[in-house]
Amino acid sequence: MAASPAPRSQNPLPRLRPLHLIEGSLSARKIERQSPWLAGLHRISSGALVGLGLSMLGLSALTLHWQNQWAHSFAQLQASKTLEHRMQESSALLEQHHLSLVKRPGLLEPTSSDKLIHLPEPNSSRPRAALPLLAGFQLRAIPAGY
Repeated sequence: MAASPAPRSQNPLPRLRPLHLIEGSLSARKIERQSPWLAGLHRISSGALVGLGLSMLGLSALTLHWQNQWAHSFAQLQASKTLEHRMQESSALLEQHHLSLVKRPGLLEPTSSDKLIHLPEPNSSRPRAALPLLAGFQLRAIPAGY
């Protein structure tokens, strides 16, 4: 005699669909009807989060802009330091050259930046014709000696 399978126990709860419990809980109208103060708090917190997100985007953009400006300023500072160093080296070389030529070096004054004479840039006699392809670019002449 074959034993019959055990009878299935009847589930007292009806079979629910997945996510049935939270299906209507995210509805704004249902929450507003049940507790209006909670719906207002939800709106305020959502607005605050959106505002904070936008302000973070704005601050990130400003930070990138300021960082770019700082990098340009630092590059200009480095270039000016290099030029100052080159000027000091060339003035020292000129001073050594003149001291070696003079029989009495006590007659020459030491060089300082206050005693330098700055001459205006000479005007070129004729402008160079640029190629039509390069007409859109601004080309600057490199000063002689650097």
